[in-house]
Parts: sequence; C-alpha cells; structure tokens
Amino acid sequence: MGFLSGRALSGHRTHGRETLSGAGRLDGRLLYRDGLMLVIDKPAGLAVHKGPKGGETLEDHLHELRFGLPGDPHLAHRLDRDTSGCLVLGRHRKALRRLGKLFEHGQVRKTYIAIVEGRPDPPAGLIDQPLLKRSTQKRGWWMCVDPEGKSARTRYRTLDSREGRSLVLLEPLTGRTHQLRVHMDHIGCTMVGDPYYGERNAGEPHLLLHALSIIVPLHDGKPPVEATAPIPAHWPTSWCEALAAASDTRRPRPVT
Repeated sequence: MGFLSGRALSGHRTHGRETLSGAGRLDGRLLYRDGLMLVIDKPAGLAVHKGPKGGETLEDHLHELRFGLPGDPHLAHRLDRDTSGCLVLGRHRKALRRLGKLFEHGQVRKTYIAIVEGRPDPPAGLIDQPLLKRSTQKRGWWMCVDPEGKSARTRYRTLDSREGRSLVLLEPLTGRTHQLRVHMDHIGCTMVGDPYYGERNAGEPHLLLHALSIIVPLHDGKPPVEATAPIPAHWPTSWCEALAAASDTRRPRPVT
C-alpha cells in the first residue's frame, strides 16, 4: 500500500470556539479515552505550555481531563502553538513512560494536512534534510536545513492544487521542531499563514497546518488506537471539500 493510501481523511469541520477561554473546555475536545491515554483536538493558537511571554496555555486546563483520576494527565508529545489537531496525553506516569518509548522509537504514526504556497514538484515524495536550530538576539530562534543538523525526514503527497496553492498530506518520520514547516519551505512551498517561515497573508491569519490523525500501538496484542481530528472552522471550505474528495472517510474511534 502506498503512502497514506486508504488512510482516514475527513471533510467534517468543527464549529464554535477555537480557544479555551471562557466557556470552552478541553473535555469537549476529547477524541479518545482509555485507562492509559487520551487524545484531544488541540485548538490552533494555544500553546501547550508556558513560554516567556506567558498567556493561556493547554496546561492551564489539564485538570479538566482527569476523568476520576487524582492527577492531571501529561503531554506525551507537542504541537506548535499555531497547529491544531490530534494531541496525545498520558493519564499517569506509567502510561507516559510507555507512550514516550513509542514516540521515541518512531512507532506512532502521525498524519497532517496543510495548505501551502505553490505546487510541490514532484507532487509526492520524501524530504530527507537535516534540521539545525539557530538564533540571534534580533530574530530569536528558528530552524533551518543544515548538513550539521539532526536527521529529519518527511513524506508528502499533493491532494489538490488551485489558484497558486496546494493541499498536501504530510507524514513526519522524525519529530524535529517545526519539521513540516521547514521542509515544505525548503522545497519552495511555504505553509499559508506561517509567521516564522513565510509571510502572514491578510486573508489567512491562521497557519493552515492540522494534525489530522494519529495511530498509537499502545496495547500489546490489540489493534492500535486510531483517532482523527475534525478540520477546524477557520479552514477555507473549498479545501475541506477537496480533502473529503481525496479519499474515503472514516470516523474516529468512539470515546469510551
């Protein structure tokens, strides 16, 4: 089976709040739950933990996800502030150690969708370019392709192209910071709305990068856990329709 052939794609969209201020709650964004793990649909624009500038973060709301356990769940991995979609949490320390090993050894399969400038050439392939973190006092830090950097590999496939932009599926085979954003910029297809590696378009104030689905082989001898996050409300309708037309749809595993 080819890259992402027959994988779960969905044109279903979320509605309502895209932050957690006020009435919004994390338990309303739950995609999967069992005794070890949670998968939530992280909203765009929300950092997962505190940074130097402060502000509301996902960590401020983790108490909403206890579901009867005495402690808060913990992040098993990260998503950038501006990225929406599937985020995995361990419900206790033992579960977090188990999840950490799965992520470390590349056993968790993640699929993203993005809208990028231009048209990838070739339309599908593997980007194998090492990434290095750089920083200056004026600009701060950023990631760049550099032969001295750490190994980074991304599979991609173009689903549709129109009006100078393309809808792409992305599968990171490694987990470097800003990997997908830098790799697409490297091949001349900067992500729409990217404030770091492109220019924010006045008509596209959000980074159009979404963690669509995740597959976690958490339980020995059982099928892997699969979860799919609905497309955020701020995504352009025409691209959502293109995504739905690109493949068969599959509902995420129900919350238990």
